[in-house]
Order: sequence, then C-alpha cells, then structure tokens
Amino acid sequence: MSNLGPMGPQRISTPTPPQGEAIGRYDTYSEAQRAVDFLSDEHFPVQNVTIVGNGLQMVERVTGRLTYGRAAGAGAASGAWFGLLIGLMLSVFGPGGTGALVTGILVGAGFGMLFGVISYALTGGRRDFTSSSQIVASQYTVLCLPQLAGQARDVLSRLPNGLGKGTGPAAGAAPWGAPEQPPTRPWGPPPGGTQPYMPPPEPGSAPSDQPPPPSFEKEPEPAPMDLSGPTYAEKVEQARRERRAAEARAREEQGGSQ
Repeated sequence: MSNLGPMGPQRISTPTPPQGEAIGRYDTYSEAQRAVDFLSDEHFPVQNVTIVGNGLQMVERVTGRLTYGRAAGAGAASGAWFGLLIGLMLSVFGPGGTGALVTGILVGAGFGMLFGVISYALTGGRRDFTSSSQIVASQYTVLCLPQLAGQARDVLSRLPNGLGKGTGPAAGAAPWGAPEQPPTRPWGPPPGGTQPYMPPPEPGSAPSDQPPPPSFEKEPEPAPMDLSGPTYAEKVEQARRERRAAEARAREEQGGSQ
C-alpha cells in the first residue's frame, strides 16, 4: 500500500499478527522489557523477538479536582513555556535581549491562563477533575521465532530472580496463533454422532473406544397354553342343562307338595 505525500510516494506498513513461540510470560511490561534487554546483553538476535500485550485495558487515573484556579494555573504554565520559546528566539535573533525573554514569558502565561479559564468554562462543569490515561495489559508474552525459541529459553533461564524460569510453554504446545486442537474423548460418541452416550469407566479400568458387544443369549420361550379343558360352547351347554334340571326338580317338588 502506498500513499502520495508532499515528498512523493510513501510506504505504509500493513499491521500483521504476531508470530512465534512463547518464551516468557510476565505480569508487567518492565519485566518483559528486562527479559528482552537480558537477551540483547547476551548477544541474542533480538530482532526475532516480539513483546505482545494480552488483555488490553484503557486505564484513566484521576489526579485531582479541577477548579477555575487549577485551570488558570495549568494554562499559565503551558503558556509560559510557549512564551519562553518565543522570547528566546527574539532575544537571540533580535535586539530585544533579556527584556524580550521576560516579555515573552509573561505574555505567554497571560494568554495560557485566559485560554485555560475559557476552556474550563465551556465544559459547563461536566468534567471537574483532572486525570491521565494509558493503555495497560494484564499479561505480557515474549515471542520468538520457532527456530530460535529453544536458544532463547536457555538464555532466559540464566536471568536473575527467576524471571526466565518456567515461563515457556509446555512440551508439545502449539505455537502462537495456531488453532487449538479439540480434546480427545476416551469414551462416548464422537461430536455430532448418533451413538448412545457411554458413562466413564470405573476407576482403575482402561477406557475403551468401542461399545460393549451385543448379547446373543436366547430369550426363554413362553409356556404353551393349556387346551385340554372344555370350550366356551361346552360350558354354555352344560350350564343350560344344569338350569333345566334345577327347574324340573323344582316342578316335581311343587307337584308333590299339592
């Protein structure tokens, strides 16, 4: 990418993500800076090293309450510095001498005070405090190209106060920026599969990737039905005969009683 400027075409570098393996992780930037400085002192090619800040945050620290007096004082101080520069130029290149220097300081302080008071009045009391802002990171990682990462770790291991010990990635860790591999599952169906879920194995037993073998035991056959008794029609006919015999006995008893 190029851009046309007043002095001709200018080259603008395209930002690229950091690359390399982590050789150190530190809580503060001063510790990461000390590690890189130690590598430089040991004649390590530090042009292959990158400092990356993780978890960036914008921190605004409040320094005090802002009033008209503080606004006027801050404006006078900044204006006095500008007036000092103008006074020096007039005293050196002009006939003013020391008087021009003092006049420049007083005029600059006066205008700075005026601008400070006007700027504070335009805020309408919405910001009655002074503060300072900076970008900080929760952790700083030092990266190095893979072919020199082992040498860099050996050098950092000699850094005093233990700042270079145990800060590199574990053995077999993926390099910076590489996609993380999903964890292996010793049991259960694969992601998106249709196999039923298998509970974890008992403690002390080795996990298995295969489901349990199916059972081929023959189920017991049901007992045969007993068909030796009378049928439904025979039971109805027998009940009818018993009813007729009872009626006949009743008629005989009734006739004998008369």
